[in-house]
Amino acid sequence: MPIKKSSRRKTKSRRYGKAAGKSVASAVRREKRGTLRSGKGGRGGRVSSRKQAIAIGLSEARKKGAKVPAKKAA
Repeated sequence: MPIKKSSRRKTKSRRYGKAAGKSVASAVRREKRGTLRSGKGGRGGRVSSRKQAIAIGLSEARKKGAKVPAKKAA
């Protein structure tokens, strides 16, 4: 009887670490509560979209040293 090959795919390594996911989740929760602000100092306005919240969460994760890909060049 022939040997059956595994049907599972080999997966790539995680692009984002667990810490990055936690940071993004926290930012999204703060956005829903209305406490997430963009910008530094007292001039930062309230974040109005989910995409902004995710971007802020990833930025915070990068500052903490979590596994997050570098920003794409515009």
